[in-house]
Amino acid sequence: MSANGLEVFDRTLHTTNSWLKEISDDLEIDRHAAWKVLSVVLHKLRDRLPVDLSAHLGSQLPLLVRGVYYDQYQPARQPSRCHGVEDFTEEVGEWLTDATAIDPDRAIRSVFGVLSRHLTAGQVAKVRDNLPKSLRQAWSAEPPPRRSPDKAEEAARLATGI
Repeated sequence: MSANGLEVFDRTLHTTNSWLKEISDDLEIDRHAAWKVLSVVLHKLRDRLPVDLSAHLGSQLPLLVRGVYYDQYQPARQPSRCHGVEDFTEEVGEWLTDATAIDPDRAIRSVFGVLSRHLTAGQVAKVRDNLPKSLRQAWSAEPPPRRSPDKAEEAARLATGI
């Protein structure tokens, strides 16, 4: 039996929590800040892609993450101009100013790492290939390994059920 009444809800909650955990661990931030990081980077990425590729990427995201991905979506304005990694990083940084002090470069790498680990290699390659060269280089072709939590972190995670 499903905990929330529908298996699809359980699955998206589990997957979303897993992604947030990876970002939280990587950036050493709480889940609220991780949600903000994930949302901002996905919005900025989405806005740099052609509409059809943006929609295809959205279809690959967990249902809950897909909702935030499409929040405030304006396909008629896509793709927005991005001259490189500096522009992208600056925009991410501007949108993260209300979050705790989070380095936008690390935030971007963390979200790109999550996408690389959880989406198909073909999908990641299509998205990367549509980005400006310097931004493409910031998104490593190989997904970075997850940072292993220490024993205290693992115990805390198990205690909270996350």
